[in-house]
Amino acid sequence: MHAFIESLHSFFAATPTVLLVIGLLLVALLLGYFSSPLFLWGAVSLIVLLGLHAPFWSLAVVVAIVLVFSVPPLRQALMTSWIMKIMKGVMPTISETERTALDAGVVWMEAELFSGRPSFKKLMTQPHPKLSPEEKAFLDGPVEELCKMVDEWAVFKTRDIPEAAYRFVKEKGFLGMIIPKEYGGLGFSAYAHSEVVMKVSTRSVPTAITVMVPNSLGPAELLIHYGTDAQKKYWLPRLARGEEIPCFGLTEPQAGSDAGSIVSEGVLVKGDDGEIYVRLTWRKRWITLAAISSVIGLAFRLRDPDNLLGRGTDLGITCGLVPAKTPGVVLGRRHDPLCIPFYNCPTEGHNVLVKAKDTIIGGLEGAGQGWKMLMECLAAGRGISLPAQSVAGIKTAARVTSAHATIRKQFGVSISKFEGVEEPLARIGASAYFVEAMRLYTLSALDQGVKPPVVTAMTKYLTTEMSRKTVTDGMDVLGGAGISMGPRNALAIPYIGSPIAITVEGANILTRTLMIFGQGALRAHPFAYKEVNAVEHGDLKGFDAAFWGHIGHITRNKCRSILLSLTRARFATRGYGGPVGRHFQKLAWSSASFAILADLAMGLLGGKLKFKEKITGRFADIMCWMYVGTAVLHKWEAEGRQKDDLPFVHYSMATVFSEIQKAFDGILSNFDVPIIGWFFRRPLLFWSRLNSLASPPKDKTGHQVVAAMLNNSAVRDRLTYGMFTPTDANEAIGRLDRAYDIIKKSEATDHKIRRAVHEKRIAKMKGQALIDEALAKGVITAEEKANLQKAEEARWDAIQVDDFSDPEFHSHSVSGKSAASTGPDVARTYGK
Repeated sequence: MHAFIESLHSFFAATPTVLLVIGLLLVALLLGYFSSPLFLWGAVSLIVLLGLHAPFWSLAVVVAIVLVFSVPPLRQALMTSWIMKIMKGVMPTISETERTALDAGVVWMEAELFSGRPSFKKLMTQPHPKLSPEEKAFLDGPVEELCKMVDEWAVFKTRDIPEAAYRFVKEKGFLGMIIPKEYGGLGFSAYAHSEVVMKVSTRSVPTAITVMVPNSLGPAELLIHYGTDAQKKYWLPRLARGEEIPCFGLTEPQAGSDAGSIVSEGVLVKGDDGEIYVRLTWRKRWITLAAISSVIGLAFRLRDPDNLLGRGTDLGITCGLVPAKTPGVVLGRRHDPLCIPFYNCPTEGHNVLVKAKDTIIGGLEGAGQGWKMLMECLAAGRGISLPAQSVAGIKTAARVTSAHATIRKQFGVSISKFEGVEEPLARIGASAYFVEAMRLYTLSALDQGVKPPVVTAMTKYLTTEMSRKTVTDGMDVLGGAGISMGPRNALAIPYIGSPIAITVEGANILTRTLMIFGQGALRAHPFAYKEVNAVEHGDLKGFDAAFWGHIGHITRNKCRSILLSLTRARFATRGYGGPVGRHFQKLAWSSASFAILADLAMGLLGGKLKFKEKITGRFADIMCWMYVGTAVLHKWEAEGRQKDDLPFVHYSMATVFSEIQKAFDGILSNFDVPIIGWFFRRPLLFWSRLNSLASPPKDKTGHQVVAAMLNNSAVRDRLTYGMFTPTDANEAIGRLDRAYDIIKKSEATDHKIRRAVHEKRIAKMKGQALIDEALAKGVITAEEKANLQKAEEARWDAIQVDDFSDPEFHSHSVSGKSAASTGPDVARTYGK
């Protein structure tokens, strides 16, 4: 031992101070990075002190500290109890409705991303959703047939879905996709449910909404999970057969995103027959299908002034079912949601008297349980319907713009050749890839029986936002063709309706700023919610375990973040390796930086963080984009590492990391905390910008995305998989696809002619004269000339837009015509 100590003295004396300090810092970082136990920290500290000839008392202090922190009863008595008292005064207050929302559902893969040290094996081995043979047959059969029965332009002009289509929806069980087979429903998986909504949405948004609402939050969903046996046996078969049309009344004039503030009321009273009744009064708005519903699901506050149930006078939010024909129910009027013709309506109830045990979902035992029911059901529903509808809009934009940009010529070349057009096309293609990845990854959780509310909130928020942005990009690419309404325009109606998905099931502004990080910071964090619960319940032992676990978590993530930042994560795990290995490293770096910054924000801002919505919104952005990155890498692996998809993966991941970087910079530049805030706003922000995760996608990568989208039909089909793609050339998308295919086949001939002109083998001419000259000089064959003319005819037809007579314009007529009826003038179109 003496020789060991002497060698330590010699080593420390011979080592330059700067190198010694750097070495000790590196050892500390490594200890933290690998989550080393306390005794190892103590052992290293003792070695350093011995090497520095430290006095005996300093060694004793280290031993005492290690002892106190290592023995739980000592730690709890000497330190934790005092810390717990301090924390009680600074922790944010959690309301009962907030607690119910936090307790709804479970935590899934977002916890890995929040941990700062995600397990890529766990993230990447989640099952990829698949359809059963029965589900696939339904998509290929009834869903395909329904899409053929409706015409989006006709629905838009007549402001109604065809009666035949509506009957078909009911007869084929579309309204009972989530209802178990034992009650006459289809019993579909979340993935199949999503695929149906997505496919129908690519054909007709109003039809899709009519299908999706009964299968989303509403009577069927609530009955399946919380209804009494009698309620299930009565209502579910009728709902599955379409004999009953449901709606669900939640939102009110003063209760939109803040659904917990509803004022609709139910009062329990005892009838002359001895039964307990509930007298309901409500005023709801924005209720889809209400005007045509036969049964109204309702959320209301339940009072029991006579304490008939023995549970007090204020029972809280309750869910119930009220037949629409009950006296006092008012229906019939409609809102007009941006001219998209689906039923969205107000409904009122005035002194509606119904039996409590039949009305309250779950019977009398369900009284006051409504908020919990709603939160748990929304935790699943947010991840299915609106993401499916949003992906449909993005895929439609991808298919339409990729065809249009190939077909449309300006200055003699397809507009896809212009970099100004290529830029939005690249965003459209990448969005189609990564938003679909996000949808599929979330459905994986739901089909495993997991209902993660933070994940589904992220999915609803980002898919709807990206759909709006992508469809807008699509309109920019279409130009004049995009703003000319009519049956030839496949993108205008989705563009008009895109804000609707942004607004419903929790407005996106509040979803981003309040829900995602607000709930995620507690639910996904490995220790935060445990600390809050322990403080509120006075659980010293539980708080001790959570608090010191949290301190270790902070230490580890601080060290990981510093090391990963200094090395740019070059030595971090490459996950599953291959051409995407670098993306895994950056995802690990992002997670570590996010975890430590989130802990610092919660620790320094405390309860005030709840009201710093611009900050929490940026944290939500980081969470969302880390989740997208995970989903993209999972899709790449699960689909067999398709080499042709690599440009989409690289563009998507560059978008992910540049968005994360933007959010980090936004947090650091606005971290207004006294004294220490300067450190965040100056040195840390400077380092963050100097050593950024990534810049936006490179032009070269965008070019590769567009080239794959436009020149590889297999990639284009894979990117838009699940769409309804009509083969009829008289339909908007069918016409574009036909022209796209014909023009792609004639591109080689076109290139021959242009090369011959460049080489001066034929004179520079325009139109038909150039084609004739190319044939005469043997540049092209007669067959190639015929194909080229056929391509120009298809091009001419595809670029036409609709026009209407004045009476047609002012009527509900779906007819119109375009210049295509006069035929193409090849001499005018070719070569310009």
